[in-house]
Amino acid sequence: MPTSFTRRSALAALALTALAGPALAHHGWAWTDGERYELTGKITEIYLGQPHATLKVQAADGIWDVDLAPLSRTLAAGFDDNAAKVGDGITAIGNRAADPTDLHMKAARLIVNGKTYDVYPGRLGDS
Repeated sequence: MPTSFTRRSALAALALTALAGPALAHHGWAWTDGERYELTGKITEIYLGQPHATLKVQAADGIWDVDLAPLSRTLAAGFDDNAAKVGDGITAIGNRAADPTDLHMKAARLIVNGKTYDVYPGRLGDS
């Protein structure tokens, strides 16, 4: 018969595994549609932090969540605190969520103020 310590340890491990699933689901590209997608709108929020940079973009059909690369890769592409500001127009190119009702995408390229930032160079096959 398991001890209460063993039971508690097993429950804790199970809880951590359950919580990790949703967090890992949006890392990588598996959650996205395989087709290239282009989103144009205005930036409403910029987050340059861990685990990856993100944007909120107001488009014609609503406010989109746009995932970028991990912070180090995003900064290496030149997309830093001076690259864009809230209110700037943006085109994000990458892949949208596989669920068409989910206004969420992962961007490989950003175009802001006439400058291109390839946060995933080569991902689009034309870089």
